[in-house]
Amino acid sequence: MAIGLSTVGSSQALPPLYGPGSGPKPTSFLGPISFLYRPVHRRFPVYRSNRREKSLTICFVLEEQRGLRGFETESTSTSGNDDEIVNVTGVSTENDDSLILAARLSEKLARKKSERFTYLIAAVMSSLGITSMAVMAVYYRFYWQMEGGEVPVTEMLGTFFLSVGAAVGMEFWARWAHRALWHASLWHMHESHHKPREGPFELNDVFAIINAVPAIGLLSYGFFHKGLVPGLCFGAGLGITVFGIAYMFVHDGLVHKRFPVGPIADVPYFRRVASAHKLHHSDKFNGVPYGLFLGPKELEEVGGLEKLEKEINRRIKSSKGS
Repeated sequence: MAIGLSTVGSSQALPPLYGPGSGPKPTSFLGPISFLYRPVHRRFPVYRSNRREKSLTICFVLEEQRGLRGFETESTSTSGNDDEIVNVTGVSTENDDSLILAARLSEKLARKKSERFTYLIAAVMSSLGITSMAVMAVYYRFYWQMEGGEVPVTEMLGTFFLSVGAAVGMEFWARWAHRALWHASLWHMHESHHKPREGPFELNDVFAIINAVPAIGLLSYGFFHKGLVPGLCFGAGLGITVFGIAYMFVHDGLVHKRFPVGPIADVPYFRRVASAHKLHHSDKFNGVPYGLFLGPKELEEVGGLEKLEKEINRRIKSSKGS
């Protein structure tokens, strides 16, 4: 490896700083040969000037078999009586900031992906578990009821109609509870749903467990007892369960994207539901809509259809862009 030293100087005439009898004045650092053999103290005089002189750059060139690599050292420039050192090597501050931001963004995306996967596992496992238990409960309940040879038509019809009625009624219950409880006395719990979430779960998820308690109680009572009233209780618990599963997939999955929902996002009415709930979080109509599946109807009552259509179009463009 060979090391060479090269210097580059200004070709401009230097100011007359030499005193009388100091010999001929060189016009550049690469002057006549006689300049190179002068005494050291006269070859490199100390310059003092009130104006900034052109800087001197020294380059060390390392020659290797693969090529040449140039390493610039620090260039110095004189201003007044102080020496200024300018670092011409190293990475700029802007590049450092961009690298830091990119690393933080990558870390945030990885964390969000992990959180979505965790919630997806919880949602799928709970949905499959609850759905399978509900199907088995319906099957075995009526299987035991028909052991005597009679078909309990009244019970079966009562269970079916009340399950549908309970699912629809839960929408009105959720609307009332959302406005009168969650945005009032229980706001300290529901507030976590209106803030950026940290982690896969939030305090607001407790309401899902609270609503599951009466469903489990009604299903248990209707499953282990015979008669019309137990059949109605069984249907009510079944309707609450169905509503809870639908609410989780539409609200948590489609609206807030806590896990992927697949083709549900392409259903036109569900797209309207998701857009209406986004307007609830924007607080443009004093919190309306408070319901979920009937949210577009609530917006129509307060004159928010124009905003709803704009939000729908925005979601469509966003989905196509992604």
